Amino acid sequence: MDISEVARCTGVPASTLRYYEEKGLIRSVGRQGLRRVFDSGVLERLALIALGRTAGLSLDEIAGMFAQDGKPAIDRQLLANKADELDRTIRKLSTMRDGLRHAATCSAPSHMECPKFRRLMGFAALSVSNEKRKTAASGGKAKGDTRKQRRR
Repeated sequence: MDISEVARCTGVPASTLRYYEEKGLIRSVGRQGLRRVFDSGVLERLALIALGRTAGLSLDEIAGMFAQDGKPAIDRQLLANKADELDRTIRKLSTMRDGLRHAATCSAPSHMECPKFRRLMGFAALSVSNEKRKTAASGGKAKGDTRKQRRR
C-alpha cells in the first residue's frame, strides 16, 4: 500500500505517517517512485497507535510497546498505571461537572456567597497549581510533548 492508500484507509494524514516513521513507530517497506510503500500490517500497527493516543499515552510510551521485530510487546503495568490515571481524571472531571451544574442552578444571590461554588473554585485553583508544578518538574514540557507532536 502506498502512503496515500494508508492515509485514506486510516484517516491519518500522510504528514503524520511520515512523522510516525521518523519516530520508529511504523516502517515503510520501500518506495514506489517518490511514495513510501507499507505492508498491510501497518494498518494494525496504526490502530494500536490510535488506541494508545486515545488512552493518553505519549508517542514515546507507544514506541516502547513494540519489540525490535515490530511485534506488539505491551507493558501491562503501563496500561494499569494509565487506567489508574484515567480514573483520577474521571473523578476530577465529575467533580467539576457536578459543581458547574450546581452553579448553573444555585439560588444564592451571588455565586461568591455559595459555599459549594467557593469549594469548586478552590478545587480548580489546586488543579492549576498542581499542573504548573508538574510542568516545572518536567522541564517546562508536558509529559511526552514535543513541537512536532503538537503540529499533528
